[in-house]
Amino acid sequence: MKAKFPVILIIAYAVFIVFSLVSGFQPGKDIGSNFLSFTLSMLKILPGAFILIGLFQVWVSKERVEKHLGEDSSIMSFLWVMLLAGTTVGGLYVAFPVAWALYEKGARLQVVLAYIGFAAVCRIPMIIFEASFMGIKFTLVRLLVSIPLVVISSILFSRSLKAGNWKMRSPD
Repeated sequence: MKAKFPVILIIAYAVFIVFSLVSGFQPGKDIGSNFLSFTLSMLKILPGAFILIGLFQVWVSKERVEKHLGEDSSIMSFLWVMLLAGTTVGGLYVAFPVAWALYEKGARLQVVLAYIGFAAVCRIPMIIFEASFMGIKFTLVRLLVSIPLVVISSILFSRSLKAGNWKMRSPD
């Protein structure tokens, strides 16, 4: 039954979109158009990003990741993942697979969580866009507040998960 439920939802969605196109129901047509636009934009970004993630998994050694981001790494590990997250293209759609690759290579959980947080708030294109519309002062204040909060929350969340004996499962 579990596998049938998503199939039923997909069929219902497709029927709704077709019905909207045939009957001229504008909200349904807009939903279908937005879905198509989103799908096309993701198809432009994700293949290249996944190729780069695959190359990362092959070319970057586990020892190197453990040295800079692992259990024995310094506070500099947060700077490294902030720089990596700042250059991540594709937002969180790409950040989560990168985070998994980092975790598989031996990065500390708190560093992986910080990477996800930094990918949400510190991407360079987003910062430039924000500064051009909201001003540099606003952008600097937001970064000066959000960066320490990402670090602190990733440390606290990691400790909480470890205290509860939480283990990350493989996506098999």
